[in-house]
Amino acid sequence: MTLRMRSWLFAPGDSARKMDKAIASEADIALLDLEDSVVPENKAAARGTVVEALASAPDRSRVWVRINPLSGAWTGADLDAVVPAQPGGVFLPKAEGGHDVERLDALLTEREKAAGLQPGAIKVAALVTETATAMFTTGTYDGAPRLVAMSWGAEDLSSELGASEQRGPDGEYTHVYEMARSLCLLGAVKAGVAPIETVQPEFRDLEKLEERARRVRAQGFRGMLAIHPAQIAPINAAFTPGAAEIAHARMVVQAFADHPGAGTVAMDGNMLDRPHLALAQRLLAEAGEAE
Repeated sequence: MTLRMRSWLFAPGDSARKMDKAIASEADIALLDLEDSVVPENKAAARGTVVEALASAPDRSRVWVRINPLSGAWTGADLDAVVPAQPGGVFLPKAEGGHDVERLDALLTEREKAAGLQPGAIKVAALVTETATAMFTTGTYDGAPRLVAMSWGAEDLSSELGASEQRGPDGEYTHVYEMARSLCLLGAVKAGVAPIETVQPEFRDLEKLEERARRVRAQGFRGMLAIHPAQIAPINAAFTPGAAEIAHARMVVQAFADHPGAGTVAMDGNMLDRPHLALAQRLLAEAGEAE
């Protein structure tokens, strides 16, 4: 069964209540966090709380853990704790290129073997724009082992830049953050993995959230990060093909099927070419239909 990745809900690793709520939610992936939401003095205890949450999860394939970055001192202890608990995947923050995923793969493989697990069972997603260095390496993730998704973030990047603003007067991201979003999208497509949109901090504005989610989906993103359970329904709705989209995609596929070998076909007064067919086939695959 293909893992759905429309919605990724963060929950702090030192709050059993919030983690249980995330796991019980309709999020495609519950993302238990050992990084930014856990202060240093609580990280050791949080690892144990995360392992307990994993142990009680009915489907661990959709429960992932955001570990601490490879550049710090906590990654090894994070993996020692969570790998035997068999999360569906780990989320790597502050990745600075495909070599970081390769390094993480080696660390995971060592611990999977020690725990008697099949190497490669735990998947990886990476946050790829959180440092200035990372912005220059988003195109280096081709063939990175275990990698299934790439996302981006504005908060850590703005901190490194010393920037006090991420958005302009219109509420939209300023140029450097739009560039981060674009580099993530391009890098993920180049690597053949799912591009995932970053969080919307204004968790109460669900109308704005769904509008943004639909916009970035139209740009090519396949899912979105969330920080509150109320954000899950709008995100899932935005990233789920609607009946009209599915019907149109079926018509496109049928039009090309009726003209085998044709490079272009006419439909509803428009001329369609092979990229339109590829988009239609991908949408039907997302909807769980054969092309």
